[in-house]
Amino acid sequence: MNVEEIVEGVISGNRRLLARAITIVENEYPESKELLRKIYPRTGNAHVIGITGFPGVGKSTIVSKLTEEFRRRGKSVGIVAVDPSSPFTGGALLGDRLRLDGADVNKNLWLDEKVFFRSMGSRGRLGGIAKKTGDVIKLLDAAGYEKILVETVGAGQSEIGVLEVADTVVVILMPETGDDIQVNKAGILEIGDIFVINKSDLEGAENVERWLKYMLSLDEETVIELSKLSHADDAKIMQKLKWKKPVLRTIADKGVGIKELANEIERHYEVIKKNGILQEKRREKAKLSAIELAVEEIRSEIIKRYKQLLDKEIDPYTLADKIVKEVLKC
Repeated sequence: MNVEEIVEGVISGNRRLLARAITIVENEYPESKELLRKIYPRTGNAHVIGITGFPGVGKSTIVSKLTEEFRRRGKSVGIVAVDPSSPFTGGALLGDRLRLDGADVNKNLWLDEKVFFRSMGSRGRLGGIAKKTGDVIKLLDAAGYEKILVETVGAGQSEIGVLEVADTVVVILMPETGDDIQVNKAGILEIGDIFVINKSDLEGAENVERWLKYMLSLDEETVIELSKLSHADDAKIMQKLKWKKPVLRTIADKGVGIKELANEIERHYEVIKKNGILQEKRREKAKLSAIELAVEEIRSEIIKRYKQLLDKEIDPYTLADKIVKEVLKC
């Protein structure tokens, strides 16, 4: 089967060919670049929602419940779950996703033709997402999935990679985990658009909510002061001025608060569409993607010529300069 047939299958919603396309892209088979080039014009329609948070807060359960809620609203849902990689195979250690509600194949979530799930191994990449997460999202987007949920690894620190792919970032916390210290260390207050205190029936939920609202209010005061300066048209400042980050409570395994969370996710999407932030975010993502691809090409070229370095035929500085000039033809 050639690339053109796979592309047509993806666009027409053929789940088998979509799965095959994802495998091609994730494993960087030779035809992956041509495949991504051909589907790129079909992308940019999906709402990409990042779900991040520390281990054990219930991210998988929230993803499952949100999927059910969006399906009730008539939306098709693609799910990309990023797991730690096996040190032996490179595959996702939790690829079976038994914690995701609906793992029983008799349940509707797994039988629904408008839901597509893919688990990816992080393969050593930091930031909470896998190297090819962005490309897999593009394939799901081209296949017509309206909501794409991206669940990060949940390693705790530096979960900022989700910003590279998501339009809306939901941060999940829970009581009694010392999250106040961890959140400050990880900078999660900066990356989240919506904050959720899951397992809010546990003792301490009120304290976490109070602390979160206080910290977010300090952030809002800073933004207001910045807006008075000459940089008031800065996109990030304008986004914060027009979007007050909500703090919600959920008990995901009982479905409590999920409808309200879905409402806030959709409201955020509408706000950023109206104020131009969505377009700004996507321009930035496209730029970063192009830079990353260019750097990867240069890295590959250096690896091909590493023997010259080992044999001291050339020094790394001259080699780097030479490759850049060849690439840029200058």
